[in-house]
Amino acid sequence: MAVQLLPAMPELPDIELYLHALRPRVVGRVVERFRVLSPFVLRTFDPPIETVEGRPVESISRMGKRFVFAMSGGDELFLIIHLMIAGRFRWSGASGAKPPGKIALAAMDFDVGTLFLVESSTQKRAGVWLARGKDAVREHDPGGASVFDLTEDQFAERLTRSNHTLKRALTDPKLFDGIGNAYSDEILHAAGLSPVWLTQKLDRDEIARLLRSARDVLTRWTAGLQEEFGARFPGPGDVTAFRPAFAAHGKFGQPCPACGTKIQRIRYADNETNYCPRCQTNGVVLADRSLSRLLKGDWPRRVEDWES
Repeated sequence: MAVQLLPAMPELPDIELYLHALRPRVVGRVVERFRVLSPFVLRTFDPPIETVEGRPVESISRMGKRFVFAMSGGDELFLIIHLMIAGRFRWSGASGAKPPGKIALAAMDFDVGTLFLVESSTQKRAGVWLARGKDAVREHDPGGASVFDLTEDQFAERLTRSNHTLKRALTDPKLFDGIGNAYSDEILHAAGLSPVWLTQKLDRDEIARLLRSARDVLTRWTAGLQEEFGARFPGPGDVTAFRPAFAAHGKFGQPCPACGTKIQRIRYADNETNYCPRCQTNGVVLADRSLSRLLKGDWPRRVEDWES
């Protein structure tokens, strides 16, 4: 069965890939002009967006899944961009380049090229904010912590603060930053843990294994993507939640790379959770909300039933 490649919010490895590509292109460069190409994209009016014009970009960092452009000038001016689900960056080597059609939301013109914010969706959720002062920037921080900054005890405290499924906890931006639908699947597969296990049921060894897996998966994919792209700016389709080398996410019906069992899924609305029933759920096939409702009593409950 073919996988429908729905847009997905960029996660930590994707965001770091963009930062890797943006910094050598725009840090230290003056914003000659900021063009608002779609009126809804600008979510603030004071200070006016024109305030960034004539200023160099001092630095670019991430805050969760948001990009923060610190502008030079001594008055703590910050441009914040959230790509949301379908937003992406595009780079043109021409200053003042023509926008790439109706998907273009905004453009920053530099002497060396143009950075576009685009969104291939009718919902138009991506946004741009201009904030003055670090306190104003912190208002945009959802509060999630990086798994690289937490001790095992701190990770355990956040993970078990409420009794949620592992999938929900890992993707909660108020708990952990940069992890979404795709990489949570990869982390849980690497840890050998079920996406529906409850956080307060885990023992210390399982929590430690989950933290190690989160760090390993995010480190490996962050470094791998940067090595793959090198100096090339990610183009259309390059920042995606479906990568051929993934072990579980987007691999429904394909063999698990660890044991060969077919990857299964749980679908809810536009989201899909992928897992290996042999490696992660002790052979139990979790109920897919749509298919299990259709098949009712005929829904296979164990991996042996699917394989037979």
